[in-house]
Amino acid sequence: MSVLAIAFAIVALIIGFAIGYVMSKNNIENRLKDSNNTASKIIENANKEAETMKKETLLEAREQIQDYRTQIESELQQRRSEVSRQENRVEQREDNLDFKDEQLSNREINLSEKEEKLVQKGIDLDEREQSIDELFKQQEDKLQEIAEMTHDEAHQQILQKVEREMEHEIAVLIKKSEEEVKRQSERIAKDIIAQSITRNAADEVAESTVSVIHLPNDDMKGRIIGKEGRNIRTIESLTGMDVIIDDTPETVVLSGFDPIRRETAKLTLEKLIKDGRIHPGRIEEAVEKSRKEMEKHVREIGEETVFELGIHNLHPDLIKIVGRLNYRTSYGQNALIHSKEVAKISGILASEIGEDVQLAKRAGLLHDIGKAIDGEVEGSHVEIGVELAMKYNEPEEVIDAIASHHGDAPANSTLAVLVEAADQISAARPGARSESLESYLQRLSDLEKISNDFEGVEESYAIQAGREVRVIVKPDKVQDADAIKLAHDIRKRIESDMEYPGHIKVTVIRETRVTETAK
Repeated sequence: MSVLAIAFAIVALIIGFAIGYVMSKNNIENRLKDSNNTASKIIENANKEAETMKKETLLEAREQIQDYRTQIESELQQRRSEVSRQENRVEQREDNLDFKDEQLSNREINLSEKEEKLVQKGIDLDEREQSIDELFKQQEDKLQEIAEMTHDEAHQQILQKVEREMEHEIAVLIKKSEEEVKRQSERIAKDIIAQSITRNAADEVAESTVSVIHLPNDDMKGRIIGKEGRNIRTIESLTGMDVIIDDTPETVVLSGFDPIRRETAKLTLEKLIKDGRIHPGRIEEAVEKSRKEMEKHVREIGEETVFELGIHNLHPDLIKIVGRLNYRTSYGQNALIHSKEVAKISGILASEIGEDVQLAKRAGLLHDIGKAIDGEVEGSHVEIGVELAMKYNEPEEVIDAIASHHGDAPANSTLAVLVEAADQISAARPGARSESLESYLQRLSDLEKISNDFEGVEESYAIQAGREVRVIVKPDKVQDADAIKLAHDIRKRIESDMEYPGHIKVTVIRETRVTETAK
């Protein structure tokens, strides 16, 4: 290519660039003009909308300000009303306080005037009292001068006279009452009690807390103990009894307070000794078998008892509990034998006065039924017995007799009184109950001490195993009428200060002995 062509091409290129630049500049200017117009319109519209929004906002603000102002004015009005009411109340209270203050001031003035009057009256009374005391003293001195004795001597003389008169009247009244009661009841009571005792002869029983088992030989002791003591431990754990093996030849002792368990343990050992096989497994079998035999034996004893007494329709469970009484003692007296005695005596007493004999026997048999299970159930034997009788639907008379036979509740029927009397007769008969030598001697000592504490007593002696106390009085200090009152007072003191089974007879002896010797 020639230089001219190249130069021409360059010039053409430059011209093209120049034309293109001019054309693009015009386009840009047109666009800028359009943009300015559009922006002006937008700004104008925005100003119009802003003005509109400003007006609306101002309007809303004015409305809110007006609403808020209205609300504030309403609250202010309410507060003004409340403040006005409070002010009225305060003013009213101030008026009331002023009124009360005025009243208190008046009362204070009145009280001051009354106090002054009372002080003056007190002064007047003191002066009058002083004058009266002086007058009384003058009269008393004059009376002492006339009577030739002091005030204390006269007071003591009057008291002694009144006491002598009252003692004599009380003694006479007691004597009349006792004679009246004796005339009406002594003969009948003696006949009924004598018949009851003679028609009911019973064996005397003394139970203990141990059972003795005889062995064929001393080698059996080692077999009962077992290897490392396992046999004896098994027996004690299953029966609840203590097995005592000592140096006593051919003897084993069972010790425990539960007689039924003790009897069960005794039967178990007798079976094991007879069988010869003694090991823990065999011991368990023997104990279980002995328990079943014991339950059967207890039931048989109960059935024999109710059959012997002719009591019918007794609940089977109650019959079994009656049988358990055979293994319960009270003061050494067998509870079942005692209950049978009470049943028989109650029947005799009921027949003598025309009461229901069968019901009396039933109540007498069941009066101590609570003793059969008092070791297993909480409460006294009276409470337990009442619960058992109610549980097995016993008659109301029987329940009343159980509840009242120890005086825990008042007797509400004649039958209850008969059972209480029969219970005392059975417990008080000679040999029925045993007691320790220490308590026996203490009871005799207490009887004599109580009797000797009374004025005029010379000597006192407890006799009849503590069932009677004889009091010898000084005849110059105790009259015949006073002896009656003295016996009554000693009886009351014994009842309040001592605990004893049965009854205690108090006998006061007054005699005058005059001895002369002829020479």
